[in-house]
Amino acid sequence: MHDHDRGLAVDLENMLAQPASRRRSLRWLLAGAASLPLAGYGGRGAGGDYGITTSTTTSGAATDTGTVACTVIPEETAGPYPDDGSKRNVNGVDNALALAGIVRSDIRASVGGATGVAEGIPLTIRLKMVNVAAGCTPAAGVAVYLWHCTREGGYSMYSSGIAGENYLRGVQEADSQGGVSFTTIFPGCYDGRKPHGHGEVYPSLAKAGSAANKIKTSQFTFPMAVLNEAYASSGYSASVRNLAQLSYANDMVFAAGTALRMASVTGNAAQGYVATLAVGVSL
Repeated sequence: MHDHDRGLAVDLENMLAQPASRRRSLRWLLAGAASLPLAGYGGRGAGGDYGITTSTTTSGAATDTGTVACTVIPEETAGPYPDDGSKRNVNGVDNALALAGIVRSDIRASVGGATGVAEGIPLTIRLKMVNVAAGCTPAAGVAVYLWHCTREGGYSMYSSGIAGENYLRGVQEADSQGGVSFTTIFPGCYDGRKPHGHGEVYPSLAKAGSAANKIKTSQFTFPMAVLNEAYASSGYSASVRNLAQLSYANDMVFAAGTALRMASVTGNAAQGYVATLAVGVSL
């Protein structure tokens, strides 16, 4: 068996065996993030004093800007499609975290022998991980497993036609400033749920191999103005119909409030979006 078939544990062993250097670390952490315009985490520019914010910008117009308290993001269900070792899928494959290549920034393509690529509006998701127990200082070194649905509303590794794919899933380690970046596509809206992304937080990359080690599970969403604009694009017609029947108030997760789970979004449907969110955890 080759090392590239043996998952996260061997990926980590091989990385640790390489000479440590700041240049190599930065290349690895930021791989793939340069494909879209850069944006700061939360409501401040890159290099600023990042706060936990609910600022929202779309098509150049800013709305709903404010700052909320340094607070742990609410615990939420992982839903029926986490593939983190806690639930089995139709193929009996139950742990995307064990896939070779799952530690990556660009999650649009499948890994581990699968060859599919998810299509949709380009989206960069930039998370600022902060430690609430230490005054919301950067939570450097935590690992984030992120996943979300396709443009059509299905989930890789589960949904009909894409159960053999594993795209739109990936793991990243927070850098020294708590930064995590994923290059992906804008998710669709399926029947019964407001559009959203899922995330699990692990204390370190070394422990991000099983759901048994996670310290936080939550979800995040996007502003209505952005959703309406994105879903006017080709390939999102089903999302327009589904979104019209939903509100944050009747969503099973976001009915409790969106202040800590509403991403700030810049960009547009033609050029792509950048979504940013500060995520509070307690370490």
